Amino acid sequence: MALGIETFSNLTGGNALYKALAHPLAGERYRALAERLAARGPVAIYDPLGYANSFAALYDLERIELVACFVQRIEALGGTLLGRSVEPVTALPGTQAKTLLIAAFDAERLRRQIAHLIPVGMGVETFDALRLPEELLTNPRTYLDPLNFATNFAFFRDAEGHHTRLVTANYWTGHGAQASALWLRLYDAEGAVLAEWREELPPRPAPVVLDSRAIRVRFALPEFTGSLFLHVVGAAGHDVVKYALDTYGDDPSVLSATHDANAWPADLYAGLPAPRAGERVVLWVQNSHPVPIPPKRIGLNRMGDERIAWYPEAVPPFGTRALEVGRLLPELRWPEQIEVQAGRYFVRPRYEVFGDEGRSRIAHVNVERTDLKPDPRLRELGNLLGKGYILPAPILPPERFEMIALPTPMSTAQRELPVQAIVVDDSGREVARRRLGRVKRRHSVALELDDILEHSSAQLESGYGHLEFVYDFADGGEADGWLHALFRYRERTSGHIAETSFGAHVYNLPITYRGEPQSYIGKPPGLSTRLFLRLGPEPCETLTHLIYPASQPWHGHSETDLVLYDKAGEEVARRRIAIPCGGSRLVAISELFDGVVHSGYVIVRDSTCRLFGYHALLGSNGAFSLDHMFGF
Repeated sequence: MALGIETFSNLTGGNALYKALAHPLAGERYRALAERLAARGPVAIYDPLGYANSFAALYDLERIELVACFVQRIEALGGTLLGRSVEPVTALPGTQAKTLLIAAFDAERLRRQIAHLIPVGMGVETFDALRLPEELLTNPRTYLDPLNFATNFAFFRDAEGHHTRLVTANYWTGHGAQASALWLRLYDAEGAVLAEWREELPPRPAPVVLDSRAIRVRFALPEFTGSLFLHVVGAAGHDVVKYALDTYGDDPSVLSATHDANAWPADLYAGLPAPRAGERVVLWVQNSHPVPIPPKRIGLNRMGDERIAWYPEAVPPFGTRALEVGRLLPELRWPEQIEVQAGRYFVRPRYEVFGDEGRSRIAHVNVERTDLKPDPRLRELGNLLGKGYILPAPILPPERFEMIALPTPMSTAQRELPVQAIVVDDSGREVARRRLGRVKRRHSVALELDDILEHSSAQLESGYGHLEFVYDFADGGEADGWLHALFRYRERTSGHIAETSFGAHVYNLPITYRGEPQSYIGKPPGLSTRLFLRLGPEPCETLTHLIYPASQPWHGHSETDLVLYDKAGEEVARRRIAIPCGGSRLVAISELFDGVVHSGYVIVRDSTCRLFGYHALLGSNGAFSLDHMFGF
């Protein structure tokens, strides 16, 4: 049973009300509000904006004696709210309640509208009792401004020789922010607060680095595995907090990467791989709310199978739990896939795979859409969309790295995936094509690059390239545009593995369809690039693999600038590269900038086309990490 809250809509975006109610400080302020309501006798709720159900979903109202619910809209009459028949607010004078709770923020105007209806002596409370301190608000005049809730969670650990390092930049300055800061709170696995602090951000696009090892020393903390809550104060342009998250260790063989959590809890996640023989897969669940997750409210099932294995334990507010896939679904093996029944209780989770050779890797699952249905027009728009939706992934030098690609259903509407894989060299030349047919929802087809190249007459002349998943309607089938896949890479000598996953987009077209080509800022078509590349610490080498996908032929070559910024956010060097349309470029940052660089960051900028990029770190002992980059 999903939590009764609205978090994110693909039509309207994120719900600021959810962020306001679920904020950790709002949860603390609710305790005082609940005590006052309980002490003052019977309570009536006035719900003029339809916020009461979301409030009740996140907070325990059992201590409150609720006797009446009033509404503003006549259309709502005849229904129920919080188990009570709703009444028009004009009936308020006849209530026996001693206190009125107005379910709204910035509620003074609403209170004045009904002041003449409030009985003499009745106490009045509002959601303004849950407001954050003024110093945490970007726009105090409009409380539910999304910029007041530029927040996110990060999986954060410093335990057993494993450390985490979050890297981003003050990209809000590029949208006009003048004075920005981070308000941070670190929780342990039980949801207890380990540390709370504020970090002022310089008024420049300076890098932001939060290292678990340094934070543990700074606050004299014990080992921990939990959540880091980030709140950006003074945000502009973006209410989304994006970051790269590296996992590194005392042992140099520990190296992995993932990225931001996507701050909107969802009903379902998918793309969780079952373990191979000798592996353990752990799903890290971070409760994102100030209330517990009850037992048997979150669970796992094999993709396409309605039988769900429910997690039997409760998860405390803001607590973190390791769900052992092998304990809940012991019969599943790679390449079978797992669906996560999340019930809107937690943000997009990470999973960690522990191999029998002692190495581990971390990655994330993706939001499984529940609002889509098959789109028959996708079979009819070939002349306009060309390749249409493209899901690109790097092909690292095959002599050193194995690659496996696994299409992953990512919508409840996807009963099948009619897909094919195209191998492309760095120049944009097609090397091989493999049709997978109409892959059924419960089936998993893992595609090995070695096998494709072995049966191809052409090869990757430069030693690298990229793979594209595209729809294939030659045998019919249906699709919805939400095509995803998992990509796994193995270093042949060490056995170290990294994996990442993402979804398809329409790339580099001047016309639009259903919001594609997507744009990070402004309206589609998104025909430009601004990607963030974090630089790895010593002794890691930083790589980026930039892909120039094109649904139809676009400009012959990109005009791509890689701009190096120092730790103060000042530009120190700039290099231009040209990527052939439909091709890719694998770039070693130390070679591009004529020297090893370990501080600052790089922005990949192109105003002529939309690129898709991946970042990688090469460590020692065959360790490496890889994930896709984020843009803003």
